[in-house]
Amino acid sequence: MRSLIFFLSIVLLSQVLLASEVNIYTSRHYDSDASLYSEFTDLTGIKVNIISGKGPALIERIKSEGVNSRADIFFTVDAGNLWKVQKEGLFQEIKSRSVLATVPENLRGPNNEWTAIAKRARVVFYNPQKVSREEIVDFAYEDLADGTWKNRVVIRSSSNMYNQSLVASLIANVGLERTENWAKGLVANFARKPQGNDRSQIMAVANGEADLAVANSYYFGMMLSGSAGEQQLEAAKKVRVLFPNQKSRGVHINISGAGILKYSPNSENGNRFLEFLLSPKVQKYMVDRSYEYPVLKQILPSPEITELGLGFKEDEISVKKFGELNPEAIRLMDRSGWK
Repeated sequence: MRSLIFFLSIVLLSQVLLASEVNIYTSRHYDSDASLYSEFTDLTGIKVNIISGKGPALIERIKSEGVNSRADIFFTVDAGNLWKVQKEGLFQEIKSRSVLATVPENLRGPNNEWTAIAKRARVVFYNPQKVSREEIVDFAYEDLADGTWKNRVVIRSSSNMYNQSLVASLIANVGLERTENWAKGLVANFARKPQGNDRSQIMAVANGEADLAVANSYYFGMMLSGSAGEQQLEAAKKVRVLFPNQKSRGVHINISGAGILKYSPNSENGNRFLEFLLSPKVQKYMVDRSYEYPVLKQILPSPEITELGLGFKEDEISVKKFGELNPEAIRLMDRSGWK
């Protein structure tokens, strides 16, 4: 009898210990996130275990672990990556009423299986020494394909998920044929073969290699903060930002986001963690260090991003479209000669 009681006690203790943790697979590369995890533990008593890596590698790991996976949360950038996990049937529905009430429907995945945690705008940067105000009045993404900009535009390669999502959003908004014509025009306007990251595109404009660059706003915030070094700070001071499509649908918005995995052993803790990330204090902490835009409307972004301007119109198309249309976007970019 004593042996049975002892055995049951051990089982109960192991369940309690298991219930006091949450396991997060993350492809976010912000050192400041570590402080968030510590604060969540201090607040709730739930230990946070982190597995970091690149998005595709983590997705493959989750798939290979299957039912034996200990992962509770997949935390990543770009709605396209979240859609890939959902396509494999590896998320479960978010149960938190607080999360669902906080995040607009267009920033959540199908069946509420993932949610935005922060927003990021893909905008256009220009060199005011080489681009006149008249050239950029009412500027739209579609204008990047105009012959006016021949040999004047830089952007990352077609393999970049941010660009794939931008193209997917255009397909959703203006249709396949118009988007393909746009992509061909854009390629014809390249100032150089696509290379480097988003900051490389901004640097190219600052250094006079191009007049327009497409990049995510948070990279610019990082440069303006000085955290990326003096050279990039000085380059950022030389360029200006454009928020495209203000007379039509608005700026292309993507997300950092997270979902609770299908075989999560601690899904209740996972829901609590998502609630934590979407709380006002944490939203402010995150965007001040990541230079993203908050999901909560009452929270201001970092000072660097605030200086770029607030109140711009956002494209409210559902971010789930970026994943659904990703295969079509990749084929279109290939046909257009976008390498």
